[in-house]
This record gives sequence, C-alpha cells and structure tokens, in this order.
Amino acid sequence: MLENLASIEARYAELNKLLEQNAADYQKVAEYAKERSSLEQIVIKAEEYRKTINNLQEARDLLSIDDPEIHELAQADITELEPRANQLEKELKNLLLPSDPRDSHNVIVEIRAGTGGDEAALFAAELMRMYTHYAESRKWSVEILSSSDIGIGGFKEVIFTVKGDGAYSRLKYESGVHRVQRIPVTESSGRIHTSTVTVAVLAEVEEVDIQIPESDLTIDVFRSSGAGGQNVQKNSTAVRLTHLPTGMVVACQDERSQLQNKLRALSILRARLFEIEQQKRQDERDADRRSQVGSGERSEKIRTYNFPQSRVTDHRINYSNYNINGVMNGDLDPFIDELSMRDETDRLSATGYEDPNDQDH
Repeated sequence: MLENLASIEARYAELNKLLEQNAADYQKVAEYAKERSSLEQIVIKAEEYRKTINNLQEARDLLSIDDPEIHELAQADITELEPRANQLEKELKNLLLPSDPRDSHNVIVEIRAGTGGDEAALFAAELMRMYTHYAESRKWSVEILSSSDIGIGGFKEVIFTVKGDGAYSRLKYESGVHRVQRIPVTESSGRIHTSTVTVAVLAEVEEVDIQIPESDLTIDVFRSSGAGGQNVQKNSTAVRLTHLPTGMVVACQDERSQLQNKLRALSILRARLFEIEQQKRQDERDADRRSQVGSGERSEKIRTYNFPQSRVTDHRINYSNYNINGVMNGDLDPFIDELSMRDETDRLSATGYEDPNDQDH
C-alpha cells in the first residue's frame, strides 16, 4: 500500500508543477486540475496516516525507558493512536480500490411489471413514485422516456432518467426483483397476493462511450398510441429500434417529434448495451458478484414489501425496515447505505485486507 501511496504522491506533486508551467493553457489546466482533484483526498489522508504511524512508533519506543510516569503517558498515546491508525489504513485501502467509472453518471431506470397482472402494474407505478421522491430528496431531476400504462394508474413498463451528482452510485443497488405482498384493491375476499416487479438501473452513456453503427439497426416508425380526439397523432412520430446483433428492441413514443423519440430510444439502447459489456467484464473478474435482474419469478427477489406487516426486507443484507410508508415515500437511504457499506467491505476483502475492529474476540 505504501508503494502505491508514494507513486500517487509523486504524481500529485508533478501535477502541481504542470499546473504552474501551463497556466496559460486552459485546456491543459482543466485536465491537470481534474486529475489532481481525484488524487487530493488520498494525498491528504496519506499524510495524516504517516504522521499517526510515526507518533505511534515514538510512543512505543518510549516504553523502553525505565520510568513509570513516561510508561503511563506512552501507553495512553498508544491506546489513542492504534485505533486511529487502523481506521486510516482502512480508509486509504478503500480510496485505493478501483472505483466504478459509472458512479458519477446519470441513470436510466427501467421498471417492468412481473408476476401478478394488474397488481404488479400498480406496484410498478408505486416504485416509480418511490424513486421520484428519493430523487427529489437529493435534488436530482426525473424525466420519463417511455411508458406503457394499463389505464388504472399502473405501468406494464416505465423507463425514466434520473440526473444528478452520484445518481448511479446510489441507485445501482436497486437493480433486481422487488416483491410485494398485500391485499389488492381489486380483491374482494381479502386474500393477500404476492406480485413482482423488476427494476434495472443502467448508467447513462455518451455516444463516445459506445458507438452503434447504423448498419446494426432497423428503424421503424409508427403512430403513437394514446387518447382519442385532438390528441391522436396524425403523423408517424413513434420510433422502434431493433439492434440486429442482439435482437434488442427499444420503442419510444412519448415525444411529439420523431427525432426526439429516436434520440431517446438510442440513449436507452446505448445504456443497455453498455451494461451488457460491463456485466461481461465483471463476470470475468468475479462470477460470484454478478448483479442480474432475473426473469421476474417470485423466487428471484432482492427486496420484499409486506404491507400487512408494514415491513420492507432487503434479502441481500438481511435488513428489515418497519416504516413501509416512509420507504414508499422515498426513504431509501437506510437500505442504500447498508448495501454500499457491504459492497465496500466485500471489495476490501477481495484485496486481502481484514479490519482489525471486525475480528472476533
């Protein structure tokens, strides 16, 4: 670890010199400043770590002096400095882990009704509102890209963007099958039903990140479906893209312009293809840490929303929250914080690091 820190500190010092030498070149300054900013937290933490280690060693050296008073003072310093050194070491190891380059991206969220008919579609709409409330609480913006409703307030499918700082880093843990247990409003006998909804969270990617040749696409245009009367589209503005190599189909019809619908469909397609490529790479690195949505069957689930018991359980971390109304209104941080911490712990374990504070006594 110390070797890695030395090379990072050397690069940080070099960037400071380069910024001075190229002060008139705004493009280079922006490039160097961005790289320096990415290293700054590590350099500051490394300096504190070295100071703490040096002070700890000095305190230990004092134990060799035959003086009870000095022994007592040295032991007090050691008791204070050892946990701090361990904590700083853990923080530095985490900072040195390769970060997911998608964490700073905006996201495309796809929600689809699974098992359960209309009840699943109604819950899909409720999940959409849950994520909208969560986004609002973090000052992110939400925009629907495509939707297919069932006419009673539910969605067979809804696709939307969430734009804001760190959107992917937080929402990526929401991918998977969400199961709901409750008495549907259409149920006359009062029986509890179980339904499922799938959620896929994709990092929004630019055209430069993944290029799609026109020869790989079949583009069909058709009239948007919707309400009658004056709202009927007289022109074919809806767009359906078929990606020939994968057979993937994306349709958008919510915009009035054919061009806008095409651009939105391309954005969704790029995100899906990028996710497939990232998944392949992740599977090659570690097959045990895959993150797949699944088919929507009841047995494949990451979270259960049990309305009669007012309980929401995340099965990946074995954590339950008994304020289901709060969760459905966007209070997702207790789940996401715990999932993020677990992910951090798993990544640290993969490097061979063990937290001294987590050992059994």
